[in-house]
Amino acid sequence: MRADRLVSLLMLLQTRQRWTAGELAQRLEVSERTIYRDLDALSASGVPVFATRGPSGGVALVEGWRTQLTGLKRAEVHALAAVGAPVALEDLGLSAPLRSGLMKLAAALPAVQQSLIEYARQRLHVDPSSWRFSEREPVPHLAVLRDAVWQDRRVRLEYRDFDGNRTRRVVEPYGLVIKADRWYLVAGSEKGPAVFRGSRVEGVRLLPTTFERPARFDLEVFWKEWCARFAERRAQYEVTLRVTAEGEDAVRHVRPPADQARLAEARQARDGTKTVTLDFERESIALSQLCVLGRGVEVLAPEALRVRLRTISAELQALYGPE
Repeated sequence: MRADRLVSLLMLLQTRQRWTAGELAQRLEVSERTIYRDLDALSASGVPVFATRGPSGGVALVEGWRTQLTGLKRAEVHALAAVGAPVALEDLGLSAPLRSGLMKLAAALPAVQQSLIEYARQRLHVDPSSWRFSEREPVPHLAVLRDAVWQDRRVRLEYRDFDGNRTRRVVEPYGLVIKADRWYLVAGSEKGPAVFRGSRVEGVRLLPTTFERPARFDLEVFWKEWCARFAERRAQYEVTLRVTAEGEDAVRHVRPPADQARLAEARQARDGTKTVTLDFERESIALSQLCVLGRGVEVLAPEALRVRLRTISAELQALYGPE
């Protein structure tokens, strides 16, 4: 296990001019003390690695030094064979370069490992495309955002938030992230790094001025930390439901695994129903999901939601008539 980590550490050191021990520890998911022990091990094995102190210090390899390590493990070769071109890369025009890059990498492997790739390719296929009937969010300004990210150019952004509020601001695009088929822009703003959902960008203009990326900014680390904070601070809208067996099945089809677990753990009453409280985040989300679930799902609280559902029911009955 440590040998694998040492190889990973060596590869990381070659990807950037300088790292801090904290950054390396985050990437490899170990303590800084472990990083220092691993650096000592690399140095003892002849790798020219050194550390400097101070604000601009860090860990680095001697300039120009590169390892000749080329071997891949069997599992790594199998994983390489399963790599496909994600749909996201098609949006960026990078799917063809990925395929050609993988072909070049495979061609550089020894003959024995090339046969392993073909063996794995015939036994595992990953289809990155979605079904035609599943909708992806349109991101009409992705090409401009991509250019801004690649060129370190500021942009003037027109953005509409979840509540429909529109703002205009100048931001510094650090990177693009795709999560579950949804594009996000990570950009520097007056308040620090911020995240903008791609489908809510209603206008973007590339400005002539460039910016300097923060020396310590790491897109992967920032995104992981931002997602954790988002999960903690997101809005809550708790709804208490009484569901029949049929209603429980209906709720399971529209709610995430965590809520499905709450349904399973809820105690069943003598009449066969269950009472459970779920978090829908916003009233609008609760309305859109609960309106289609039928009589097997009754909202007990909050009362304001019951009133909204009652009003919608009356309006539909007036439109379509009684049964």
